[in-house]
Amino acid sequence: MSISLSDKMRGFIKSRVEGGDYHNESEYIRDLVRRDQERLKNEEGLIAELDAAMASGISDQKIPDIMREVKARLKADGRL
Repeated sequence: MSISLSDKMRGFIKSRVEGGDYHNESEYIRDLVRRDQERLKNEEGLIAELDAAMASGISDQKIPDIMREVKARLKADGRL
């Protein structure tokens, strides 16, 4: 595989490697690809959750009730 980069981009990648964050340019590029794959996976999950929420219809609960339920769930999970 061959890619073309501007001098500015090449310089940036080189600075990341020289800064000790990566062993070489290929490692940096692979990390970018992995992060993009993870971002897409998270995005797809979020879209699926939004679709499910839309399909579930309109809630008859009031906002304060929903907030209490969410806080209780977060406390139970140890996230709050």
